[in-house]
Amino acid sequence: MVGVKEVSFLTLALTLVPGLGLNRAHQLLQKVGTPADIFRLRRAELVRDYQLPEEAAVAIAGRFAIRNAETAAREARSRNISILSYFDDAYPELLRQIYSAPLVLYTSGNVNYLRTPAIALVGSRRCSIYGRQISHKLARDLAEVGLVLVSGLARGIDSCAHLGALDAGGYTIAVMGNGVDVIYPRENRRLYERIRQHGCLISEFPCGSFPAPQNFPIRNRIISGLCYGTLITEASEFSGSLITARLALEQNREVWAVPGNITSPGSYGPNYLIKQGAKIVLSAQDVLDELPLYVLDCLSHPAEIHAPSGKVEPEELAILKLLPPDASIQFERLLKLSGLSQSRLNEVLLELEMRDLIRQLPGRQFARKL
Repeated sequence: MVGVKEVSFLTLALTLVPGLGLNRAHQLLQKVGTPADIFRLRRAELVRDYQLPEEAAVAIAGRFAIRNAETAAREARSRNISILSYFDDAYPELLRQIYSAPLVLYTSGNVNYLRTPAIALVGSRRCSIYGRQISHKLARDLAEVGLVLVSGLARGIDSCAHLGALDAGGYTIAVMGNGVDVIYPRENRRLYERIRQHGCLISEFPCGSFPAPQNFPIRNRIISGLCYGTLITEASEFSGSLITARLALEQNREVWAVPGNITSPGSYGPNYLIKQGAKIVLSAQDVLDELPLYVLDCLSHPAEIHAPSGKVEPEELAILKLLPPDASIQFERLLKLSGLSQSRLNEVLLELEMRDLIRQLPGRQFARKL
């Protein structure tokens, strides 16, 4: 009788067989049975009966892959990284259902969130202020009702999705296109640490794997596969987010999109998806309306829109009216438009920012929050 830990270890070894590949590994498991059964086969059997390349057959029969797994497991432990196998009870059930599901997941953080109802929110790396604001707001509102937000830790929309969930006191999962121990992009170091404390970082790529361009389309199937649906807020015509939306449809999951200005390049993706039948999202409630009842029963409490507390003073209201939610205005321009003194404008902006009504952007630019 092979124990659970040994099954997990041999599954890891299977992923480290050179020349095998994920799809062929799945086929081999279907034909042979368990990872333990595979590692009992002789080289000649693997080549003759299962048409494996010589390199893969030698790695299995010669147990070189097992030695590689020992090294990988030791390295993961030294970096406080856990390895979750396809055959583990903690493996996310929704992900197990997709085609070519990863056989192992390298994880850092709380793996319990991998089995919590989740929604993916993804979009362009180069996004507008509107895209950032609506992504943060939707992620925050969805996290407040108990949904886990899944995204890819990339610049732009992905980062806003993670931050929105964390700012709501919720949880988020980052699916990485490199080793889970490699922080990419580097400017997301603080976000990476927050997710590790209040969510989970996962990757199917071994520790130390470089963020190669071909890895990111591969990881997108995991983003959509973990979730009941995928929400696109902004995406250009050739954005990788459209790959995630296509994968979600292939996995029989929901696809939602936020409509945008038809003259904006970032609105091409959502508008195209809506034209193809994706459901329009104007608020978090539009997402909740499409979730199964058994999922809604698992959520903590219904969505609530939190209105700012306290009275808004006339000068504050005047500044709010000057600030659009989809663009930013520099301090010098606000100074001219408002007619306030520099010191008074600073006081008003600070008060509005403390009450979470506006957002300060780099270069002393300001935008109204949605």
